[in-house]
Amino acid sequence: MPQEAVVGHISRCQVCSSENLELVLAFGHQARVHGHLTKEMLHQPETKYPLNLYRCADCYLVQIDYAVDPKIVFSPEYPYHSGTTDMLVRNFRSLADEVVKKYGLTEKDLVVDIGSNDGTLLQGFKAKGVKVLGVEPTDNAKKANSEGIPTIQEFFTVKAAGDITTKHGRAKVVTAANVFAHINNLFEFLQGVQALLTDDGVFVSESQYLMDIIDKLEFDTIYDEHLRYYSLKPMQKLFSLVGFSLVDAERISAAGGSIRAYAMKGERPLSDRAKELIAAEEAAGIYKKETLKNFADRAIKAKHDLLKLLIDCKQKGARIASVGAPGRSNTLLGFTNIDQHLLDYLCERNTSPKIGLFSPGTHLPIVDEKKLMEEQPEYALVLSWHIGEELMRKIRQLGYKGKFIMPLPTPGIVENI
Repeated sequence: MPQEAVVGHISRCQVCSSENLELVLAFGHQARVHGHLTKEMLHQPETKYPLNLYRCADCYLVQIDYAVDPKIVFSPEYPYHSGTTDMLVRNFRSLADEVVKKYGLTEKDLVVDIGSNDGTLLQGFKAKGVKVLGVEPTDNAKKANSEGIPTIQEFFTVKAAGDITTKHGRAKVVTAANVFAHINNLFEFLQGVQALLTDDGVFVSESQYLMDIIDKLEFDTIYDEHLRYYSLKPMQKLFSLVGFSLVDAERISAAGGSIRAYAMKGERPLSDRAKELIAAEEAAGIYKKETLKNFADRAIKAKHDLLKLLIDCKQKGARIASVGAPGRSNTLLGFTNIDQHLLDYLCERNTSPKIGLFSPGTHLPIVDEKKLMEEQPEYALVLSWHIGEELMRKIRQLGYKGKFIMPLPTPGIVENI
Protein backbone atom coordinates (compact mmCIF):
# COMPACT_ATOMS: atom_id res chain seq x y z
CA MET A 1 0.00 0.00 0.00
CA PRO A 2 1.22 3.55 -0.71
CA GLN A 3 2.75 5.40 2.20
CA GLU A 4 0.33 7.83 3.84
CA ALA A 5 1.35 11.27 5.02
CA VAL A 6 3.68 11.09 8.00
CA VAL A 7 4.76 13.77 10.44
CA GLY A 8 7.86 12.63 12.27
CA HIS A 9 10.01 9.56 11.60
CA ILE A 10 9.49 7.89 8.21
CA SER A 11 10.19 4.18 8.50
CA ARG A 12 9.06 3.06 5.02
CA CYS A 13 9.91 4.18 1.51
CA GLN A 14 7.86 7.20 0.51
CA VAL A 15 7.08 5.68 -2.90
CA CYS A 16 6.92 1.88 -2.66
CA SER A 17 6.45 1.51 1.14
CA SER A 18 9.38 -0.90 1.45
CA GLU A 19 11.06 -1.13 4.83
CA ASN A 20 14.33 -2.00 3.08
CA LEU A 21 15.96 1.41 3.60
CA GLU A 22 19.74 1.84 3.68
CA LEU A 23 21.48 4.77 5.36
CA VAL A 24 23.57 6.87 2.96
CA LEU A 25 24.65 9.81 5.13
CA ALA A 26 23.72 11.11 8.59
CA PHE A 27 23.84 14.90 8.92
CA GLY A 28 22.91 14.92 12.61
CA HIS A 29 20.07 16.99 14.02
CA GLN A 30 19.62 20.23 12.08
CA ALA A 31 17.48 23.32 12.55
CA ARG A 32 14.67 24.08 10.08
CA VAL A 33 16.08 25.60 6.93
CA HIS A 34 13.85 28.66 7.24
CA GLY A 35 13.83 28.73 11.03
CA HIS A 36 15.68 32.05 11.24
CA LEU A 37 15.95 33.61 14.67
CA THR A 38 15.46 37.11 16.00
CA LYS A 39 17.95 38.48 18.51
CA GLU A 40 15.50 37.70 21.33
CA MET A 41 15.12 34.09 20.16
CA LEU A 42 18.84 33.49 20.65
CA HIS A 43 18.08 33.30 24.39
CA GLN A 44 15.44 30.59 23.93
CA PRO A 45 15.58 26.86 23.11
CA GLU A 46 15.81 25.96 19.42
CA THR A 47 14.20 22.85 17.96
CA LYS A 48 16.33 20.66 15.70
CA TYR A 49 15.23 17.65 13.65
CA PRO A 50 16.94 14.45 12.48
CA LEU A 51 18.42 14.76 8.99
CA ASN A 52 19.43 11.40 7.55
CA LEU A 53 19.66 10.43 3.89
CA TYR A 54 18.44 6.96 2.94
CA ARG A 55 18.22 4.83 -0.19
CA CYS A 56 15.38 2.40 -0.86
CA ALA A 57 16.94 -0.88 -1.93
CA ASP A 58 13.73 -1.88 -3.76
CA CYS A 59 12.65 1.13 -5.87
CA TYR A 60 15.90 3.15 -5.47
CA LEU A 61 14.26 6.33 -4.22
CA VAL A 62 16.70 8.50 -2.26
CA GLN A 63 14.94 10.25 0.61
CA ILE A 64 15.20 11.62 4.13
CA ASP A 65 13.62 9.82 7.06
CA TYR A 66 11.95 12.63 9.00
CA ALA A 67 9.08 14.91 7.99
CA VAL A 68 8.54 18.15 9.85
CA ASP A 69 4.90 19.21 10.06
CA PRO A 70 4.13 21.09 6.78
CA LYS A 71 2.26 23.74 8.77
CA ILE A 72 5.55 24.52 10.50
CA VAL A 73 7.74 24.31 7.41
CA PHE A 74 5.39 26.35 5.22
CA SER A 75 4.02 28.74 7.79
CA PRO A 76 2.21 31.92 6.69
CA GLU A 77 5.38 34.00 7.15
CA TYR A 78 7.51 31.69 4.92
CA PRO A 79 10.33 34.02 3.81
CA TYR A 80 11.31 32.71 0.38
CA HIS A 81 10.16 34.62 -2.73
CA SER A 82 10.69 33.04 -6.15
CA GLY A 83 10.83 36.39 -7.89
CA THR A 84 14.00 37.46 -6.05
CA THR A 85 16.15 34.74 -7.67
CA ASP A 86 17.14 35.74 -11.22
CA MET A 87 18.01 32.17 -12.15
CA LEU A 88 14.54 30.95 -11.17
CA VAL A 89 12.79 33.77 -13.00
CA ARG A 90 14.63 32.86 -16.21
CA ASN A 91 13.88 29.17 -15.69
CA PHE A 92 10.18 29.76 -15.08
CA ARG A 93 9.89 31.90 -18.20
CA SER A 94 11.45 29.12 -20.27
CA LEU A 95 9.13 26.56 -18.66
CA ALA A 96 6.05 28.61 -19.55
CA ASP A 97 7.29 29.14 -23.10
CA GLU A 98 7.99 25.44 -23.62
CA VAL A 99 4.72 24.17 -22.14
CA VAL A 100 2.57 26.65 -24.07
CA LYS A 101 4.29 25.64 -27.30
CA LYS A 102 4.49 21.90 -26.58
CA TYR A 103 0.80 21.54 -25.68
CA GLY A 104 -0.67 24.30 -27.84
CA LEU A 105 -2.25 26.21 -24.94
CA THR A 106 -4.75 28.96 -25.73
CA GLU A 107 -6.74 31.54 -23.80
CA LYS A 108 -9.36 28.82 -23.17
CA ASP A 109 -6.94 26.64 -21.21
CA LEU A 110 -6.26 26.78 -17.47
CA VAL A 111 -2.87 26.33 -15.83
CA VAL A 112 -2.82 25.66 -12.07
CA ASP A 113 0.47 26.03 -10.21
CA ILE A 114 0.65 24.22 -6.87
CA GLY A 115 2.97 25.82 -4.34
CA SER A 116 2.89 28.91 -6.53
CA ASN A 117 4.76 31.13 -4.05
CA ASP A 118 4.60 34.76 -5.30
CA GLY A 119 3.19 33.81 -8.71
CA THR A 120 6.46 34.15 -10.65
CA LEU A 121 5.89 31.00 -12.74
CA LEU A 122 2.29 31.88 -13.57
CA GLN A 123 3.31 35.35 -14.76
CA GLY A 124 4.92 33.68 -17.77
CA PHE A 125 1.73 31.78 -18.64
CA LYS A 126 -0.42 34.86 -18.08
CA ALA A 127 1.78 36.83 -20.49
CA LYS A 128 0.92 34.21 -23.13
CA GLY A 129 -2.81 34.82 -22.60
CA VAL A 130 -3.46 31.55 -20.75
CA LYS A 131 -5.81 31.44 -17.75
CA VAL A 132 -3.88 30.91 -14.51
CA LEU A 133 -4.56 30.03 -10.89
CA GLY A 134 -2.13 29.56 -8.02
CA VAL A 135 -2.46 27.46 -4.87
CA GLU A 136 -0.12 28.61 -2.08
CA PRO A 137 -0.39 28.07 1.70
CA THR A 138 1.85 30.96 2.79
CA ASP A 139 1.34 34.72 2.75
CA ASN A 140 3.16 34.81 -0.59
CA ALA A 141 -0.35 34.20 -1.93
CA LYS A 142 -1.29 37.73 -0.90
CA LYS A 143 1.68 39.12 -2.82
CA ALA A 144 0.69 37.14 -5.92
CA ASN A 145 -2.90 38.34 -5.74
CA SER A 146 -1.77 41.95 -5.37
CA GLU A 147 0.25 41.55 -8.58
CA GLY A 148 -2.62 40.18 -10.62
CA ILE A 149 -2.04 36.43 -10.27
CA PRO A 150 -5.22 34.88 -8.81
CA THR A 151 -4.11 32.64 -5.96
CA ILE A 152 -5.91 30.53 -3.36
CA GLN A 153 -4.18 30.56 0.02
CA GLU A 154 -4.34 26.98 1.27
CA PHE A 155 -2.58 23.63 1.07
CA PHE A 156 -3.45 21.57 -2.01
CA THR A 157 -5.70 18.59 -1.21
CA VAL A 158 -8.28 16.45 -3.00
CA LYS A 159 -10.96 18.77 -1.61
CA ALA A 160 -9.12 21.84 -2.92
CA ALA A 161 -8.90 20.17 -6.34
CA GLY A 162 -12.66 19.60 -6.30
CA ASP A 163 -13.35 23.19 -5.31
CA ILE A 164 -11.12 24.49 -8.11
CA THR A 165 -12.77 22.22 -10.68
CA THR A 166 -16.24 23.36 -9.61
CA LYS A 167 -15.35 27.05 -9.80
CA HIS A 168 -12.81 27.21 -12.63
CA GLY A 169 -13.15 23.96 -14.58
CA ARG A 170 -10.41 21.42 -15.17
CA ALA A 171 -6.82 22.35 -15.89
CA LYS A 172 -4.95 21.49 -19.08
CA VAL A 173 -1.69 21.84 -17.17
CA VAL A 174 -0.85 21.46 -13.47
CA THR A 175 2.63 22.51 -12.40
CA ALA A 176 4.64 21.89 -9.24
CA ALA A 177 8.03 23.57 -9.63
CA ASN A 178 10.45 23.07 -6.71
CA VAL A 179 7.45 21.67 -4.83
CA PHE A 180 6.98 18.02 -5.85
CA ALA A 181 9.80 16.80 -3.60
CA HIS A 182 8.40 18.80 -0.66
CA ILE A 183 4.94 17.21 -0.58
CA ASN A 184 4.21 15.19 2.54
CA ASN A 185 0.80 13.79 1.56
CA LEU A 186 2.23 12.57 -1.76
CA PHE A 187 -0.49 10.15 -2.84
CA GLU A 188 -3.37 12.41 -1.83
CA PHE A 189 -1.58 15.19 -3.71
CA LEU A 190 -1.45 13.09 -6.90
CA GLN A 191 -5.08 12.07 -6.48
CA GLY A 192 -5.91 15.77 -6.38
CA VAL A 193 -3.84 16.40 -9.51
CA GLN A 194 -5.64 13.54 -11.24
CA ALA A 195 -9.05 15.01 -10.34
CA LEU A 196 -8.00 18.48 -11.47
CA LEU A 197 -6.50 17.59 -14.87
CA THR A 198 -8.40 17.18 -18.11
CA ASP A 199 -8.12 13.70 -19.65
CA ASP A 200 -5.44 14.93 -22.04
CA GLY A 201 -3.86 17.26 -19.47
CA VAL A 202 -0.28 17.13 -18.25
CA PHE A 203 1.33 17.37 -14.83
CA VAL A 204 4.72 19.10 -14.98
CA SER A 205 7.10 18.96 -12.03
CA GLU A 206 10.59 20.29 -11.39
CA SER A 207 12.76 18.88 -8.62
CA GLN A 208 16.40 18.66 -7.60
CA TYR A 209 17.88 15.86 -9.72
CA LEU A 210 19.76 13.06 -8.03
CA MET A 211 22.22 12.89 -10.95
CA ASP A 212 23.31 16.48 -10.33
CA ILE A 213 23.37 16.07 -6.55
CA ILE A 214 25.79 13.16 -6.94
CA ASP A 215 27.82 14.61 -9.85
CA LYS A 216 28.36 18.02 -8.25
CA LEU A 217 28.37 16.91 -4.61
CA GLU A 218 25.35 19.08 -3.82
CA PHE A 219 24.76 17.65 -0.38
CA ASP A 220 23.70 21.12 0.76
CA THR A 221 20.40 20.63 -1.11
CA ILE A 222 19.51 17.95 1.44
CA TYR A 223 17.35 19.56 4.11
CA ASP A 224 13.97 19.36 5.83
CA GLU A 225 11.84 20.74 2.97
CA HIS A 226 13.17 18.21 0.44
CA LEU A 227 11.73 14.85 1.44
CA ARG A 228 12.76 13.06 -1.78
CA TYR A 229 15.59 13.29 -4.33
CA TYR A 230 14.19 12.09 -7.62
CA SER A 231 15.61 10.02 -10.41
CA LEU A 232 13.44 8.62 -13.19
CA LYS A 233 12.96 4.99 -12.21
CA PRO A 234 11.41 5.78 -8.80
CA MET A 235 9.35 8.48 -10.49
CA GLN A 236 8.01 5.96 -13.00
CA LYS A 237 7.09 3.67 -10.11
CA LEU A 238 5.35 6.49 -8.26
CA PHE A 239 3.22 7.56 -11.22
CA SER A 240 2.24 3.97 -12.06
CA LEU A 241 0.82 3.55 -8.55
CA VAL A 242 -1.71 6.37 -9.13
CA GLY A 243 -2.75 5.71 -12.73
CA PHE A 244 -0.31 8.08 -14.41
CA SER A 245 2.51 7.50 -16.86
CA LEU A 246 5.78 9.37 -16.99
CA VAL A 247 5.76 10.51 -20.61
CA ASP A 248 8.76 12.82 -20.88
CA ALA A 249 11.64 14.27 -18.88
CA GLU A 250 14.48 16.70 -19.41
CA ARG A 251 17.51 17.70 -17.41
CA ILE A 252 17.65 21.44 -16.72
CA SER A 253 20.22 23.70 -15.07
CA ALA A 254 17.89 25.38 -12.54
CA ALA A 255 18.84 25.28 -8.85
CA GLY A 256 22.16 23.65 -9.57
CA GLY A 257 20.61 20.89 -11.66
CA SER A 258 16.99 19.73 -11.77
CA ILE A 259 14.74 17.23 -13.54
CA ARG A 260 11.66 18.51 -15.34
CA ALA A 261 9.18 15.64 -15.64
CA TYR A 262 5.91 15.35 -17.56
CA ALA A 263 3.18 12.88 -16.54
CA MET A 264 -0.26 12.14 -18.00
CA LYS A 265 -3.22 9.96 -17.06
CA GLY A 266 -3.40 6.35 -18.23
CA GLU A 267 -0.85 4.15 -19.94
CA ARG A 268 1.23 6.19 -22.35
CA PRO A 269 4.64 5.72 -24.01
CA LEU A 270 7.84 7.21 -22.67
CA SER A 271 9.68 9.71 -24.87
CA ASP A 272 13.04 8.87 -26.42
CA ARG A 273 14.82 11.62 -24.48
CA ALA A 274 13.48 10.26 -21.18
CA LYS A 275 14.66 6.77 -22.16
CA GLU A 276 18.09 8.25 -22.87
CA LEU A 277 18.11 9.88 -19.42
CA ILE A 278 17.31 6.55 -17.75
CA ALA A 279 20.13 4.94 -19.70
CA ALA A 280 22.44 7.74 -18.54
CA GLU A 281 21.33 7.21 -14.93
CA GLU A 282 22.12 3.51 -15.18
CA ALA A 283 25.49 4.19 -16.82
CA ALA A 284 26.34 6.64 -14.02
CA GLY A 285 25.51 3.94 -11.45
CA ILE A 286 23.09 6.05 -9.40
CA TYR A 287 20.98 2.97 -8.64
CA LYS A 288 23.95 1.20 -7.08
CA LYS A 289 24.63 1.23 -3.35
CA GLU A 290 28.35 1.79 -3.97
CA THR A 291 27.72 5.06 -5.82
CA LEU A 292 25.82 6.51 -2.87
CA LYS A 293 28.56 5.31 -0.50
CA ASN A 294 31.11 7.16 -2.62
CA PHE A 295 28.92 10.28 -2.55
CA ALA A 296 28.82 10.16 1.26
CA ASP A 297 32.61 9.71 1.47
CA ARG A 298 33.15 12.71 -0.83
CA ALA A 299 30.77 14.84 1.27
CA ILE A 300 32.63 14.02 4.48
CA LYS A 301 35.99 14.80 2.82
CA ALA A 302 34.65 18.15 1.54
CA LYS A 303 33.47 18.95 5.06
CA HIS A 304 36.94 18.32 6.47
CA ASP A 305 38.70 20.19 3.66
CA LEU A 306 36.45 23.24 3.98
CA LEU A 307 36.93 23.39 7.73
CA LYS A 308 40.71 23.15 7.33
CA LEU A 309 40.67 25.97 4.74
CA LEU A 310 38.58 28.27 6.93
CA ILE A 311 40.63 27.52 10.04
CA ASP A 312 43.86 28.24 8.16
CA CYS A 313 42.47 31.61 7.01
CA LYS A 314 41.28 32.54 10.52
CA GLN A 315 44.57 31.53 12.13
CA LYS A 316 46.28 34.04 9.82
CA GLY A 317 43.98 36.74 11.19
CA ALA A 318 41.68 36.99 8.18
CA ARG A 319 38.05 38.04 8.30
CA ILE A 320 35.54 35.86 6.44
CA ALA A 321 31.99 36.81 5.48
CA SER A 322 29.57 35.10 3.11
CA VAL A 323 28.03 35.90 -0.23
CA GLY A 324 24.38 34.96 0.22
CA ALA A 325 22.49 33.07 2.91
CA PRO A 326 20.35 30.71 0.82
CA GLY A 327 18.26 27.98 2.37
CA ARG A 328 20.66 25.34 1.11
CA SER A 329 23.50 26.96 3.08
CA ASN A 330 22.00 25.82 6.37
CA THR A 331 22.88 22.18 5.74
CA LEU A 332 26.43 23.15 4.73
CA LEU A 333 26.88 25.38 7.79
CA GLY A 334 25.19 22.96 10.18
CA PHE A 335 26.90 19.80 8.90
CA THR A 336 30.32 21.44 9.06
CA ASN A 337 29.58 23.32 12.32
CA ILE A 338 30.63 26.66 10.83
CA ASP A 339 29.71 29.35 13.35
CA GLN A 340 30.93 32.83 14.35
CA HIS A 341 34.34 31.45 15.28
CA LEU A 342 34.94 30.87 11.56
CA LEU A 343 32.49 33.13 9.73
CA ASP A 344 31.88 36.73 10.78
CA TYR A 345 28.48 37.29 9.15
CA LEU A 346 26.25 36.34 6.22
CA CYS A 347 25.40 38.87 3.49
CA GLU A 348 22.12 39.15 1.59
CA ARG A 349 20.73 41.57 -1.01
CA ASN A 350 19.03 44.58 0.58
CA THR A 351 15.58 43.26 -0.36
CA SER A 352 16.01 40.05 1.65
CA PRO A 353 13.59 39.49 4.55
CA LYS A 354 16.40 37.62 6.34
CA ILE A 355 18.42 40.77 7.05
CA GLY A 356 18.52 41.45 10.80
CA LEU A 357 17.90 37.79 11.64
CA PHE A 358 20.27 34.95 12.56
CA SER A 359 20.89 31.72 10.69
CA PRO A 360 19.14 28.57 11.96
CA GLY A 361 21.31 26.37 14.13
CA THR A 362 24.58 28.28 13.63
CA HIS A 363 23.25 31.70 14.71
CA LEU A 364 25.28 33.80 12.29
CA PRO A 365 24.04 37.38 11.84
CA ILE A 366 22.54 38.15 8.42
CA VAL A 367 23.31 41.64 7.16
CA ASP A 368 22.96 43.83 4.08
CA GLU A 369 25.62 42.98 1.51
CA LYS A 370 26.75 46.61 1.51
CA LYS A 371 28.65 45.71 4.70
CA LEU A 372 30.84 43.44 2.57
CA MET A 373 31.77 46.43 0.40
CA GLU A 374 32.31 48.74 3.37
CA GLU A 375 34.43 46.43 5.52
CA GLN A 376 36.20 44.50 2.72
CA PRO A 377 36.90 41.29 4.66
CA GLU A 378 39.79 39.32 3.20
CA TYR A 379 37.57 36.40 2.16
CA ALA A 380 33.97 35.91 1.02
CA LEU A 381 32.52 32.39 1.26
CA VAL A 382 30.13 31.82 -1.68
CA LEU A 383 27.25 29.92 -0.08
CA SER A 384 25.15 30.08 -3.28
CA TRP A 385 28.04 28.29 -4.97
CA HIS A 386 25.77 26.59 -7.54
CA ILE A 387 25.49 30.02 -9.22
CA GLY A 388 28.92 31.04 -7.98
CA GLU A 389 30.43 32.51 -11.14
CA GLU A 390 27.45 34.79 -11.73
CA LEU A 391 27.43 35.87 -8.08
CA MET A 392 31.16 36.51 -7.85
CA ARG A 393 31.05 38.73 -10.94
CA LYS A 394 28.18 40.73 -9.45
CA ILE A 395 29.89 41.16 -6.09
CA ARG A 396 33.14 42.16 -7.80
CA GLN A 397 31.24 44.77 -9.84
CA LEU A 398 29.69 46.10 -6.63
CA GLY A 399 33.19 46.79 -5.32
CA TYR A 400 34.36 43.80 -3.29
CA LYS A 401 38.16 43.47 -3.63
CA GLY A 402 38.94 40.39 -1.52
CA LYS A 403 39.22 36.72 -2.40
CA PHE A 404 36.36 34.27 -2.75
CA ILE A 405 36.09 30.82 -1.20
CA MET A 406 34.09 28.18 -3.08
CA PRO A 407 32.90 25.57 -0.57
CA LEU A 408 31.88 22.78 -2.96
CA PRO A 409 32.43 20.47 -4.71
CA THR A 410 36.14 21.02 -3.97
CA PRO A 411 36.77 23.72 -1.36
CA GLY A 412 39.21 26.32 -2.64
CA ILE A 413 40.16 29.99 -2.97
CA VAL A 414 39.26 32.01 -6.08
CA GLU A 415 41.32 35.16 -6.61
CA ASN A 416 40.46 36.18 -10.17
CA ILE A 417 36.94 36.31 -11.58
